[in-house]
Amino acid sequence: MVLEFKPQGIYCPTGDFFIDPWRPVDRALITHGHADHARWGHGRYLATQAAAPVMRHRLGDIHLEEIRYDEPRRIGGASVSFHPAGHVPGSAQIRVEVGGEVWVVSGDYKTAPDRLSEPFEPVRCHSFITECTFGLPVFTWTDETTIATEINTWWAANRAAGKFSLLGAYALGKAQRVMTLLDPSNGPILTHGAVENTNAVLRAQGLDLPDTVAVTPDLKAADYPGALVLAPPSALGATWARRFRPAATGFASGWMRLRGVRRRRAVDRGFVVSDHADWDGLNSAIAETGAENIYATHGYTEIFARWLNAQGYNAHVVPTEFSGEPLDDGEAA
Repeated sequence: MVLEFKPQGIYCPTGDFFIDPWRPVDRALITHGHADHARWGHGRYLATQAAAPVMRHRLGDIHLEEIRYDEPRRIGGASVSFHPAGHVPGSAQIRVEVGGEVWVVSGDYKTAPDRLSEPFEPVRCHSFITECTFGLPVFTWTDETTIATEINTWWAANRAAGKFSLLGAYALGKAQRVMTLLDPSNGPILTHGAVENTNAVLRAQGLDLPDTVAVTPDLKAADYPGALVLAPPSALGATWARRFRPAATGFASGWMRLRGVRRRRAVDRGFVVSDHADWDGLNSAIAETGAENIYATHGYTEIFARWLNAQGYNAHVVPTEFSGEPLDDGEAA
């Protein structure tokens, strides 16, 4: 096999490297900078040029080598290249070829284009390792124009009612994607430190984000009436958020497609925004690879694998420590 599934992670014996390992290894190829895929403790890292700054920001002083999209690289007896995954800026699918046999590790991916990330590119292969975070037919995503209208209308109504708009979004990728949908004429955009620190890294790479104001301990909320406040979901119910009163609360997540999740999260409004492929996206991405063998790593793995087998694929479930987009508080996705 080109790739094997070992206790440390996905392993290429011919090249002697791992892809997104969850245990410390000597050499790790990383699909993107989220914490469940890019972990501290490896000897050497390889990631795209666009993913590298966030990884350094999150992991500190690591031995990190950069690679361009589509750049061929020989590692041992394996040919390797990285291809856009459409998940967050710099995210990649990793193509590995040994003796004419091609495997692709997708990491996390999204097939619908957005205003932030490099668009997803299907990669032909014999075996495809896929997430299925939202691997049920109920998960279908709304187009970005409609989502932008929903968020901006909610924000404007809150401001007219004398309220702040507290919106939960994960600090890497989701928050910045939401920012690209906002209409700054509605008012100021305030950001939690975790979001603003990531903004600074991405702005330094040349990404165009609207102006924001970092929420510091001495910031006076009264100076920013009607502001939209972007923060990690865990901050919405914390002491940090209490200065913004009165407020309406929202949460941007693919899980908002499920009934009852908004009440579970105790927010006033849910917006269906995900950086992962929906049901149609998963199926179209897999079809475009031409792969016969499919390995489902995280999400609705058992259900999705059964569906794929019924469609004629040779599908398997592979237990991993990837978490996709967490339903509860977490910053993996």
